[in-house]
Amino acid sequence: MTQSEGQSPGGAALRRTLGLGDAVVIGLGSMVGAGIFAALAPAAHAAGSGLLLGLALAAVVAYCNATSSARLAALYPASGGTYVYGRERLGAFWGYLAGWSFVVGKTASCAAMALTVGAYVWPGQAHAVAVAAVVALTAVNYGGMQKSALLTRVIVALVLAVLTSVVVVCLGAGAADASRLDVGRSGGAAGVLQAAGLLFFAFAGYARIATLGEEVRHPQRTIPRAIPLALGIALVVYAAVAVAVLSVLGPDGLGHTAAPLADAVRAAGVPGLVPVVRVGAAVAALGSLLALILGVSRTTLAMARDRHLPGGLAVVHPRYHVPHRAELAVGAVVAALAATVDVRGAIGFSSFGVLAYYAIANASAWTLNPSPASRVVPAVGLVGCVTLAFALPAVSVGVGAGVLVVGVVAYGVRRWGAAR
Repeated sequence: MTQSEGQSPGGAALRRTLGLGDAVVIGLGSMVGAGIFAALAPAAHAAGSGLLLGLALAAVVAYCNATSSARLAALYPASGGTYVYGRERLGAFWGYLAGWSFVVGKTASCAAMALTVGAYVWPGQAHAVAVAAVVALTAVNYGGMQKSALLTRVIVALVLAVLTSVVVVCLGAGAADASRLDVGRSGGAAGVLQAAGLLFFAFAGYARIATLGEEVRHPQRTIPRAIPLALGIALVVYAAVAVAVLSVLGPDGLGHTAAPLADAVRAAGVPGLVPVVRVGAAVAALGSLLALILGVSRTTLAMARDRHLPGGLAVVHPRYHVPHRAELAVGAVVAALAATVDVRGAIGFSSFGVLAYYAIANASAWTLNPSPASRVVPAVGLVGCVTLAFALPAVSVGVGAGVLVVGVVAYGVRRWGAAR
């Protein structure tokens, strides 16, 4: 067994314990928390009612990315996701760039989700709560994949129950007004594209299924089924919640609130549900954070196996069968960020990195089959990713591009040193 097939320098391989249901739930656990409680408000601020068009556009790009990822994951069922696909299909540099984009972008996502937990649990001490959440979930992940999957199942069930309550209350309220859904009152094409880029942050959770490929049973069959299932369920949930909240708050109210779902049920005349929504938001963000830490640590493991990151991070725990050093390193970095960064700034930066990651996934899928029909989906996905990445706020584009350049320079220095 080669390192790319799952053997670590530490002598132990990850264990295949996840079935179809576990894989779908892990994808949902990552997506639902990020999308509903973090991305709706900035998307509404950018596009007004056009956020619904942005949601549809983000879903199309996500579908293309999911299809490309599923085809590649079935062929290369190893930890690392597009890092592995890019390396195998396009060459070492492109695999490295995908891994770099994912690790950096999703580390920012982890910080955003941890801060969302803090903002809902104890707003006055959001950073302290965020750090505590990171430490606690890193400990859960350290204990083994089955513990993480079980906790994610509980979280997803609770969050879906809360979101269903929000939709029923908002759509059944006298405050709901269908005229607020008029996409003609959007922020124009630029605003819709920017909203789509921000909302893409909400769909990126299905990547966790691919990056956990080495721990999925029967990956050639399970992964291609799990990814579109998780994405489809998330899209239905997002659309229902977006319509419900927008119909109550309107585009202006939604665009300027820090807690859109809590404000929506209050405006709908059911203030007693606000504490439940706040708990649901915190739980959803915890689920997203749990799955994000899993995904980042597995990509870190794969890059460490190829010595793009310190080789010691590739060691797998002999008892728990997890990349424990990678998990601890990721947890430490995320905790440091959660103590210092701003949640909204992290969303755009994360979206840029993840869109770059999926652009490489689509380029990799393009090489699988030369027939024109097989290349339509990866072509649309590639163009969509590049377009949405550069439609993001200028600060996000600038910082994201700068971080990619840093990664390229680091790769060049490493190759130069190895050649001497």
